[in-house]
Amino acid sequence: MRVPVILDVNPEPQALSWEQDFLGRLEIPVEPCCGPDQEGGCPLLSHGYCSKVARADGVLFQLDLDQPLHRQILQRYTATLEVPIRVVVTSEQQERWPDLLEHVEVMTPPLGPAALDGFAAEVETSLE
Repeated sequence: MRVPVILDVNPEPQALSWEQDFLGRLEIPVEPCCGPDQEGGCPLLSHGYCSKVARADGVLFQLDLDQPLHRQILQRYTATLEVPIRVVVTSEQQERWPDLLEHVEVMTPPLGPAALDGFAAEVETSLE
């Protein structure tokens, strides 16, 4: 069995670093992405393809759904990917965007080790 790769979409570099370190200790490679506000924007939205998304066996989505570009990215993921997707949102966002969140697992912050470990296990299981 190959080692799964998790795409961690998070605009907070410090959180990305912590999550990458934690998942690395579980021997799960992480593709970090800071979202569309990074230099160059989101290749998935601008070019229709992203190599990080193409390699992902699971997506941990932590962008702000109150921003239209962030919702567009999640819509692309749910429409095209057949991998586990976990979306971290506030309770208020969960109430505002129920249709968008209908086909994903939703978590509310803060995201801790148990949640990451559970997601990593789900991604590994999905490859079997």
